[in-house]
Amino acid sequence: MSKSKVFQIDQKVVYPAQGVGIIKSIEDRVFKDKKTPYYTIYIEVTDMTIMAPVEAAESLGIRAIVSRDEANKALELIGEDYGDIPSDWKLRFQMNQDLLKKGSVIDIATIVRTLYHRSKMKELPIQERKLYDTALTILKDEVSCSLRKPKEEVENMIFARLESR
Repeated sequence: MSKSKVFQIDQKVVYPAQGVGIIKSIEDRVFKDKKTPYYTIYIEVTDMTIMAPVEAAESLGIRAIVSRDEANKALELIGEDYGDIPSDWKLRFQMNQDLLKKGSVIDIATIVRTLYHRSKMKELPIQERKLYDTALTILKDEVSCSLRKPKEEVENMIFARLESR
């Protein structure tokens, strides 16, 4: 038995570590001799199309865009005090990568806040810089969709809060 479809065509969703996408279609594909419904998700920022089984969407972390309240909570979080940042970049990278895979807007805001402030102390290693850029893009795109504001305005809001510390 397949689960009912949670998302609709043209609905915006977040695919962890990939970003904000839009459900372009829901179509049946044959996989292992079984007809399985798949979401076709277009991720604009990378110009990539991903197919994900409808039944696996939740386990893959695919979720709807957050509410205005959640988006505002994420913006508030990046302006708050932050705890100690591990100096071992490999440990820090793994912790942040795990947060990115979990994919909640709060987790993504935490990554942005932590790595932004770490970069002010010392230049980030290349892999960590890419992780920061990815998290910032996802946060900016999702908050922009949620608050229905232009991405540039949201980016300015994010940096204003980051700089307030």
